[in-house]
Amino acid sequence: MSSGLVTASYIAASVLFILALGGLSNQEKAKRAIWFGITGMFIAVLATIFGPKVDVSVWSFLLPALVIGSIIGAFLAQRVQMTEMPELVAALHSFVGLAAVFIGINSDLNPPIGLTGSEVIIHEIEIFLGVFIGAITFTGSVVAYGKLAGSIDGKALIVPGRHLINIGLLALALILGWLYIQHFGIWTLILMTLVAFVIGAHLVMAIGGADMPVVVSMLNSYSGWAAAATGFMLGNDLLIVTGALVGSSGAILSYIMCKAMNRNFISVILGGFGGPVGPAMDIDGEMIATDVESVAALIGESKSVIIVPGYGMAVAQAQASVSELTKKLKSKNISVRFAIHPVAGRLPGHMNVLLAEAKVPYDIVLEMDEINIDFPSTDVVIVIGSNDIVNPAAQDDPNSPIAGMPVLEVWKAKHVIVSKRGQGTGYSGIENPLFYKENTRMLYGDAKISVDSVLKFLS
Repeated sequence: MSSGLVTASYIAASVLFILALGGLSNQEKAKRAIWFGITGMFIAVLATIFGPKVDVSVWSFLLPALVIGSIIGAFLAQRVQMTEMPELVAALHSFVGLAAVFIGINSDLNPPIGLTGSEVIIHEIEIFLGVFIGAITFTGSVVAYGKLAGSIDGKALIVPGRHLINIGLLALALILGWLYIQHFGIWTLILMTLVAFVIGAHLVMAIGGADMPVVVSMLNSYSGWAAAATGFMLGNDLLIVTGALVGSSGAILSYIMCKAMNRNFISVILGGFGGPVGPAMDIDGEMIATDVESVAALIGESKSVIIVPGYGMAVAQAQASVSELTKKLKSKNISVRFAIHPVAGRLPGHMNVLLAEAKVPYDIVLEMDEINIDFPSTDVVIVIGSNDIVNPAAQDDPNSPIAGMPVLEVWKAKHVIVSKRGQGTGYSGIENPLFYKENTRMLYGDAKISVDSVLKFLS
């Protein structure tokens, strides 16, 4: 394949990637947007492996690697559950980061031929940036995966003087980078990589579980910039463009989510938020349990119902049952809508994907800003597996880890039904005063079983 054809292919792939990102802003266009992205990546891979820069002699290694990787990817994609998507995304980010590290070290061991003077320095800076960002992305993503999977404690690990430690590690990495550019040897690059590994792990360990959706978005941005730096190392224009698209879109999404959570964007990048700042307020009252028959009678007599889905719905795989409940209530001329918080679940857009999968109409799925004003006039709110996004402590308790975070004000409705497995505090470990309010009733048990039981009594 000629260089001109490769360039044309890269331009086409870049356009398709841009169309894919643009289409993801709308649920109805998202499926087509994904196919734009798939097609663009297919063109990009073909143009790269058959381009003039790839020697035919490497095909004996490259093609088997592509086949093996494709088989593994297809296998994992079929087996992964929707509840495991956040972990999968974090794992994929770690692959991008580790790839940037390996490519950077390889580029040092096998530098491009013909570089002289300032070109050598520029290339070494590219290597440093690619390896540094990639290493932070790798360990940060591994820790994020562990927290999402529950193998690492979701609480923020607050080390005394953590910011000074981060500054010291960053200064050490920069010094090693300067030594590397001064040609002190590859040991400086290796040592800098180890320092960056520590920085990445420490940054994410210092972030609490309630803020993991922002962390996933942030790591997405990091992986994009690592890919862009790799593109400069390899002289691959498409990789530069793609990395910049991913990096900038991830950064914008992180900023939007920070605003939704009332977080400072810089503090997200530096880590160390999501922890309590003082003793929490005492909670008065007690949790009052209810049963499915009472819930069915209550919502059957109501005129308006708002459903608030959370990670508990994903764990129970209750989205199909919730969709059936929606159809049943609408058949009884009961107004039904869904309230979606920007950080519901453990991944940006997690709940939107689940509801779309269950064929819930897009027009009744509303964002927090659109629906918050309607809670006072709502008869019943059904909260399914949510905790932080409906927690009034965000407004009432200045010492809460989520203080100041905009939440769905479900407690203003006439009645609130909370479906959860037990009396625990949930993933983030934050107590929720909503569960103790007079107009709240707790429906304990698996969300899918509970909703299916309610459906039987409604029939």
